[in-house]
Order: sequence, then C-alpha cells, then structure tokens
Amino acid sequence: MKYSSQTLGRSCLLLIPVILAGCLCAQAAEPLPLKRVVELALKHSTVAVAADADVQRALAAYHEVRNQYIPQVVVGSGLGQAWGYPLSLEGSAPSIFNLNTQSALINPALRDFIRAAKIDMQATGFQSKDQREQVIQDAVVTYAELGKWQSSIDHLQQEKEAATKSEQVIEQRIQAGVDSELTRNKARLTSARIRLRLAQALGAIDVLRNKLAHLTGLSAASIEADPDSLPALPEIKQEDDLPSRAVQNNPAVQASNIHADAQSFRARGEHRSLWPTADFAAQYALLSTSLANYQQFFVPHSFQNNNATVGVVLRFPFINEVQRAKAQGAKADALHAKQDAQATKNQVSEQTLKLERTVEQLAAAQEVADLGYQIAQANLSALKIRVDAGSATLQDMQDANDQVNERFNSLQDTSFELEKARIALLRATGDLENWLGVGK
Repeated sequence: MKYSSQTLGRSCLLLIPVILAGCLCAQAAEPLPLKRVVELALKHSTVAVAADADVQRALAAYHEVRNQYIPQVVVGSGLGQAWGYPLSLEGSAPSIFNLNTQSALINPALRDFIRAAKIDMQATGFQSKDQREQVIQDAVVTYAELGKWQSSIDHLQQEKEAATKSEQVIEQRIQAGVDSELTRNKARLTSARIRLRLAQALGAIDVLRNKLAHLTGLSAASIEADPDSLPALPEIKQEDDLPSRAVQNNPAVQASNIHADAQSFRARGEHRSLWPTADFAAQYALLSTSLANYQQFFVPHSFQNNNATVGVVLRFPFINEVQRAKAQGAKADALHAKQDAQATKNQVSEQTLKLERTVEQLAAAQEVADLGYQIAQANLSALKIRVDAGSATLQDMQDANDQVNERFNSLQDTSFELEKARIALLRATGDLENWLGVGK
C-alpha cells in the first residue's frame, strides 16, 4: 500500500503529542533526590535571595562609613555673572573650573561607627544563615511529608479494592438473608473512611508538590520524592546537653549577640561625637575676570587665575544638647539590644529542650503505634483462619481489618511527626546542614 508524503506528514504530526506525553510521564516518574531539592531551594527561594540582598546591603553600609577616611573629590564649575563684590556660589567664588576634596582625619566617633557597621555585617551574615536553614528545613519537611503520602497511596488503593470486594460479598449475603443492613452500613463506612484517607493523600500530594515547585523552580508534575535519599537521622543521647549546644551554634542567638555588640559601639560613637575632630580639606579654582569684576577689589597686578587652598579643619564641640540627647538614646538602644540577645538565648534554649522532650515522647508514641499495628495484623491473620474454620464471622474479620487500617494510619502519622521534630531539633542545634551534607 502506498502513502502520499502529505499523509505521512500528518501521521507524524499526530504522533508528536503522544511522544511528548510519554516524555512527560517518564520525567514525572523519575524520583528527585532530597539533596537536589535543597540545592534548588537555596537558589530559587525568595527568602534566600532576600537574605543575600541583606548581606550585600550590610556590606555596602560598612563601606559607606569606612570610606569617609578616603578623600572625596568633587570636580565642577561655578559659572555665573557677578555685580559688585563677587559673592560665592555654593561656597566657592565664580570659577571656570573648581575641585574640592575632603576626608576624615581624626574622628573617634567615626572609628566606633566603623566597628559597629563591621559587626552588624557579621550579624547580618548569621541572620542570612538562619534564614537559609529555615529554607532547608521547609524543603526537607515538605519533601518528607510528600514521601509519606506517596508511600501510602499503594496501601490505600489495595485497601480500597479489598473494601469494594467486601461490600460486594456482604451485599450477596444480605440478599441471601445471612447478614443485616447494619453490616452493609459498616462496610460502607469502612469504604468511606478509606476513600477519605485516599482523598487526603492525593490532595496533600498536589499541595506539597506545588510548594516544592515554588521552592525549586521545577514543575510540580516532575517532582516525586525518593524516601531512600533522606539520610538517617542521628540518635539523640541522653548525656548530650542540647540546649547549651543550641545556644552556642544557633545562628539566631549569634546574630542577636553580635547585634548587641554593634549597638554598644554605636552608642559609644554617639557619645564620642562630642569629642574634637580633624578633617583634611583642599580646594582649587580657576578664576577668570570675565566671570566677575575681581580687578576692582584686588590690588593691581595681584589677581591670579589659579588659586588653591590645603589645610586641616578642626572642630571643637562646645554646646550640643541635640547630640547629647542622641547619645543617650543610642545608649538605651544598646541596653535594649543586650536584653533582646538574652531573651533570644533563653527562647532558643527553652525551645530546644521542648523539642528534645517532644522527640522522646514521639519516639515512645511511635513504639506504641508500631506494636499496636503488629498486634492488629496478627489479630487479622488469626481471624482469617477462624473465618475459614467457621468459628468467626465475616463481620469480625471486617472489624479487625478496620483496626489494622487505623493502626497503620496512626503509625504513619506518628512516624512523620517524630521525623519532623528531629529535623527541627537538628536545626536548633546547628547540625541541619551537616546532616544533609549541603555545601555553603
């Protein structure tokens, strides 16, 4: 059979969507490792980008204060017409060309302001690290929760099929006059609970994939968690003093302590603004008689076009109540920052201790849930044998199966809550990035 080139072209065009759909399915089926998710989140997260911008702003603020020791040069011209004595234009005589330069020479207050800006830059770095760890924690917890719901889908699908078959069997038994309407309603309730849990799982998967898509910049359809890519969580030892460790390593505590130091230097600088200062200053101007009638006010032949001044500007503050009040306000800000640092330290210590106790309680709860699930499974297996032997009813086995599902859901939820609490504890102690092996 022969086909025209036009027919073959149309056939190829029809195959393109099929091929693209197959490629998308293959992409969606490929698991995404946790480390890759975290790396992409750190690059694309708005919080991380904003934190980097804060660091750059703090660096620029430090350079702004420090560079006051570097001479600032302004080049310009003061063109204009003068009548009578040549008055100044913005502090300079009318000139064809002028150059002004000035820089700090001796300034005790400026030295403290530079130290404060440099320390604030370090504090901003720790704040950026704290926000970076928040992004990592959000990504890891979201990824772990996605893996939890993905792992439950197959189990729920199997339970849904089993519940549907059970409903069919019970319907046949009701028609045969063996079971009652109550048995049918209980079977329907079991199916409804499974469908509810399945709807929760599918809805949670969509929401979590969408959140990870916003964090990583990937499409939601291409994100699938790989539970095996989560590193094993370190064990918590009773002898470890985690609150003290958190106070030493937590970036929020470090940032608040350093910020308090910066405020102390800033307060001292405001007080030292009442001290004498010395600035270097220089000025050059090219004057012309065409701009002003200089010759009328100078001794004949004493006027010259090129003029320059170089010297030191000394300032001795004598009465400055405005600056004195500003210094008192800065002192109060420094005291406030010191108290804020202590409050942050206490808060982190309390939260770490609370997380540590929560992990211990959830570990015990997980053990209880696991044992309950094992007992429910053993009870279900025993009931199946008894039903085959005729010593137990189908309703007994259905109740036992409901208990297995309930215990499974409880174990799954408790395990995730334990994992979530342990991840939060890693962040509190400053071990989150080391646990993941993510480079800075």
